[in-house]
Amino acid sequence: MSNYEHIASVYWVFTQLCNDECDHCYNLSGPRGKRMSNEECLAIIDNLPQQVDRLILSGGEPLAERKQLWLVLDALQEKYKGSAQIMLQTNGDLMTEEILDTILEKGVTRIDIASIDRYHKHAGKRMDQLRAMFTSRGMTDDNTKPLVEKETYLHKESASFGFWGANEEMWLGGNWARGRAMEKDIWMRNPQHNFCSILSGAIGFLGGVEEVPQEISIQLWKINPCCPGTLYPLGDARKERVSEVLERVADNPVFQRLNEGDPWKMGESMGVTEAYAKERTEVLKNVCLWCDEFFENHLNPTDFIPLNVIQHA
Repeated sequence: MSNYEHIASVYWVFTQLCNDECDHCYNLSGPRGKRMSNEECLAIIDNLPQQVDRLILSGGEPLAERKQLWLVLDALQEKYKGSAQIMLQTNGDLMTEEILDTILEKGVTRIDIASIDRYHKHAGKRMDQLRAMFTSRGMTDDNTKPLVEKETYLHKESASFGFWGANEEMWLGGNWARGRAMEKDIWMRNPQHNFCSILSGAIGFLGGVEEVPQEISIQLWKINPCCPGTLYPLGDARKERVSEVLERVADNPVFQRLNEGDPWKMGESMGVTEAYAKERTEVLKNVCLWCDEFFENHLNPTDFIPLNVIQHA
């Protein structure tokens, strides 16, 4: 049995408050985005695994919720004593030298400016200014992809930074049929594209997949196998230990197939064939929408027991 008190990577959206309101945003972040109380954030940190190799804090815009961010960073340092690499994902709009110094003082060793694309308001206009700010603090300019490539996903030796953004093939509005991307009708229509099979998709969330590190996503309090999130979350990180939630679903054949990065086979144990899943994905035009339909039609939202068994040829 896997030891779910040790996990390679946790991606945590602790706020959906944001200074911007991008068309492609999968979680409806913006000036009216959902937020959590300080007490809820601290409860989630208490329920995180005892050992985490890296923890990515994202939003929303974390710097729009600075007081809570400082609280979260202090609590993470108290829990992990520097053993976890803390990474911050931000659009960079609100970054100042004073804020950067506080971020570094509180133990962040990786900053990703995730706004270098046409969806974000400033779309990279501050790149030179931010790069100068970062390098003046001794941070290294790192253009590898630590969020998606196993060989580079840890950068603990020195503080580093990178720039990237959404595009037609990866991330947010270019792919995920969620949130404002759905409202604005800019989600990816490509039934052959399997986001589930790369890091930030569900692959490896239970561990044991050689090509990717184990990563889970927590959207506010919702524990998910992937960043887009399944229709029903695995559990509530405010009330449940993350390790116990993962252990609870580990033997479920639906989640075992998602762990393998194959959403088209997740219903085979209940008679929903791969051929039928791909047929429905062709109709729906997106694998995330197939996943939503499958969960709604075939799984009880509280315990993931099949609602019924239907044979699909």
